[in-house]
Amino acid sequence: MAKKEQENPALDMTPMIDVVFELIIFFVVTIKQEDLFSRLNVNRPAPASSSSPSDSSDDITVNIEIGRRYDNSANGVIVYNKKALGGPTGSASQARRELDQYLKDIARTSKKTPIIVKCEETSPHKALVDVLDICYKNELFSVSVFTM
Repeated sequence: MAKKEQENPALDMTPMIDVVFELIIFFVVTIKQEDLFSRLNVNRPAPASSSSPSDSSDDITVNIEIGRRYDNSANGVIVYNKKALGGPTGSASQARRELDQYLKDIARTSKKTPIIVKCEETSPHKALVDVLDICYKNELFSVSVFTM
């Protein structure tokens, strides 16, 4: 008797691909996103020990504005108490040195001085990070960041 040639069985991959895509969709839909805001290390101010309004008037607030509205610099301008830093040329490294000196003087007085950093939406992130680094270097941790 002659042997019959067996047909090579071919696997149809379409159902397997369908199952894989359904599993991917299932896992994407059911994955629980990690809440990043709950893991941020934020130092909140302690409640005031007295409710007298005269205590809050003794606080020194420093405003630092970063943005393009003061000139057309693509790097942004650091403004400390309405005074643009960096000299007439607007040098970023000079502005950082001047800001570091101002904040160092404030840190000698009180490390709890509140610092308010105001940024424009279009200001470069590097300028904001530099300002926050200078605050951290001078151990000024009461920093608030706002957008204008």
